[in-house]
Amino acid sequence: MRKAILHLKKADPVLGVVIERVGAYRIEYRDPDFQTLVRSIVYQQLSGKVARVIFNRLAALLPDSKITPEALLKLTPVKMRRAGLSKQKTAYIRDLARKTVRGKVRFEALHELPDHEVIEHLTQVKGIGVWTAHMFLIFALRRPDVLPTGDLGVRSAIRKVYGLEDLPHPKQMEELAASWRPYCSVASWYLWRSLENQAAL
Repeated sequence: MRKAILHLKKADPVLGVVIERVGAYRIEYRDPDFQTLVRSIVYQQLSGKVARVIFNRLAALLPDSKITPEALLKLTPVKMRRAGLSKQKTAYIRDLARKTVRGKVRFEALHELPDHEVIEHLTQVKGIGVWTAHMFLIFALRRPDVLPTGDLGVRSAIRKVYGLEDLPHPKQMEELAASWRPYCSVASWYLWRSLENQAAL
């Protein structure tokens, strides 16, 4: 990680100031599995506190609190809704479970795929967009060079740190991040932390 941080400081002095202010790189990773992706769906557009309660309630409905596709599919949608999931998220999670059981989503194969193929593989599931795939790449598959162009936190941090009038659009972000490569994930984590947000999946 020292190599990544030295590269970013040298390549972008503005980001270098952020890195100095934030301090040590302490990213928290999750396992690249079914449960992590279910968690990411539950957490979409909710505060961390509310999402955590719903996720724990869902887990409590399952044997040994283990979130597996087979166990989830044995739950009725009504029971899932009672845990606090919206109708939409219930449908998304069940679609993910079905596709996993049928072998259309293969978590064990993801580590072998390049980033763009991981995104294609995951976004075949209803409710999983590019943003969720980017988060999975960074926080579960530990890919070092992912730029989450759709993430509001990263966009807000870039606007603040670089003194932009408006939130940057994806092309602007790509241009700005050219010097960060091959460590865009590390840069993104520092930008999240610069807003004092807890960056996590």
